Amino acid sequence: MSRKQQRGEATVEHLLDAALRVYAEAGDQGLTVGALTRASGVSPGSLYHHFGSIDGLLNALLTRWLGRLLAELTGALEGTRTAHTGIRALVGAYLGFVQTHRDAALLLHSASADRRGVADGREIRDAQEARLSPLAQWAQGHVDSGELVPLAPPLIESLILGPVTAVARRWLSGIDDVDLDEAALLLPDRIWRAVAAEPR
Repeated sequence: MSRKQQRGEATVEHLLDAALRVYAEAGDQGLTVGALTRASGVSPGSLYHHFGSIDGLLNALLTRWLGRLLAELTGALEGTRTAHTGIRALVGAYLGFVQTHRDAALLLHSASADRRGVADGREIRDAQEARLSPLAQWAQGHVDSGELVPLAPPLIESLILGPVTAVARRWLSGIDDVDLDEAALLLPDRIWRAVAAEPR
């Protein structure tokens, strides 16, 4: 990689880091070219060169952190032997990510991310396909073994991660009636009951 390419990659990383800080402090409305150039010290021309627009930068930021979350989830599955222990690992990894990366979790669970997910869902899904496939393969393997109910992987994913996402959103909203550590202990068994195959 040439020095110019290295500088370009460093600028991209710097802008993405600055964008997350600005988002955490000021939300969607505060994520402007002016705020980003002040926070990063990068020129507007450079921002447009690398991302095309604020929307392009926001999409890149969402993709970056969604990729990191998915990497943690797939990493959590490594070494689990049963569907039940896999669910426990997924729930723990997801809620641990939310606690450790609160600003990024706020972005990933924001209305803006939801709108983009609806508008660009296929594009985002395609961009993350390599990272999503281990989760789908894990689910399908446990469906094939008879541990999980025979549903399509997206439905199993929704049954497993839907409650976790709802708890994360509630915690991120500032409502103090949710303890993520307690949720990590209690949710896996409840989720398991929803996705476990009927005894034969």
